[in-house]
Amino acid sequence: MTQTIRAVKRTTNLGLNTAVHRSKPLSRAGVLERMFTLAFSGLVYPQIWEDPVVDMAALALQPSDHLVAIASGSCNILSYLTADPAKISAIDLNGTHIGLGHLKLAALAEIDDHAVFRRFFGQAQSKANVETYDRLIAPRLDAVSRAYWEGRNLAGRRRIEVFARNFYRYGLLGRFIGTGHFVARRLGFDPRVMLEAKTMEEQRALFDRHLAPVFDKKLVRWLVRQPASLYGLGIPPAQYKALAADGDAGIRAVLRHRLERLACGFDLKTNYFAWQAFGRGYGPEPDAAVPPYLERGHFEAVKARAGRVSYHQSAITAFLEKQPAESCNGFVLLDAQDWMNDADLTALWAQITRSAAPGARVIFRTAADERLLPGRVPEAILSQWQYQEERSRELGARDRSSIYGAFHLYVRGAAA
Repeated sequence: MTQTIRAVKRTTNLGLNTAVHRSKPLSRAGVLERMFTLAFSGLVYPQIWEDPVVDMAALALQPSDHLVAIASGSCNILSYLTADPAKISAIDLNGTHIGLGHLKLAALAEIDDHAVFRRFFGQAQSKANVETYDRLIAPRLDAVSRAYWEGRNLAGRRRIEVFARNFYRYGLLGRFIGTGHFVARRLGFDPRVMLEAKTMEEQRALFDRHLAPVFDKKLVRWLVRQPASLYGLGIPPAQYKALAADGDAGIRAVLRHRLERLACGFDLKTNYFAWQAFGRGYGPEPDAAVPPYLERGHFEAVKARAGRVSYHQSAITAFLEKQPAESCNGFVLLDAQDWMNDADLTALWAQITRSAAPGARVIFRTAADERLLPGRVPEAILSQWQYQEERSRELGARDRSSIYGAFHLYVRGAAA
């Protein structure tokens, strides 16, 4: 079993290295790239930061559809089941994310009470969760995933115990948010006060008073000049370079604008992304905003359809190479293309185009607001797709996560 776990880790590291490493190992850029892949070799996203409601509006999933999606924290993978597709292939290079997905599927198979499921993956901070794991979930897990969750961390605790101590404070993103809270408090500001707002007008006033001034502090100006400081947001060196084209003032302006939109652009009562950012978890009330798969009204449907999801530790291009022609109806790429060079993009889109059924849809996000693909993917491939510019802008404006520069939708063989 130890050899199997090591093989999974090697697959994770090899895939990340291939995706991110572009520079010589001893160059400054090469060192930053290798720091990034090291940071991404374990749990990164306890919660995915793309809005699944926006995704489903763009994908227009039908009951016969096969959806191929990057898994990440699996919140969206399971939420897509509410749209009733026939099949979801969840792909991720990161073996820990695959283990998290298997944990959620096993829980859905064995837990019949929504309150217990919500306590486990929503509140994620009860000793009863560990008892539920040992009694119900562990026997259902595959051997590799079980070995991961029952393995010991550096503190000597079983990894599954993070669900007794607020799972959402862990992983690269969870710790990044925690560090942001720590820095803000040291500078005299507390992000949690945002959750006191009762109206959107109060949200604006609290942001202006408690969050906006942080970006002018000397420590923050220095931090944003360090590419590694943003790894917790999933921003690899290539993305950072694009965002920092205008220097540290430019990237501070980008970060401030996106935090402002998260804090002020949507009612906090309906935005679980804001609760994660400012409260480091979901709201405690039974009717607090959560991802669709955790909502009481969706529990029975998600549970019944969970068998339609399969997980694959692979690069998405390699996975698509094995799919029959015209067999996939939707593709969710998250922001993975921001990591890719032109050759990688061309290889990916060649396989997307080959495996896409007529009318198939591709969605992805970019750190910056540019189109990304024109001029980088050959026109012979890209001309077979229509970019839905107006629809992309509309859906991007509805994305409650607020951290990306743009949302993009392409449709196979559609009219412009």
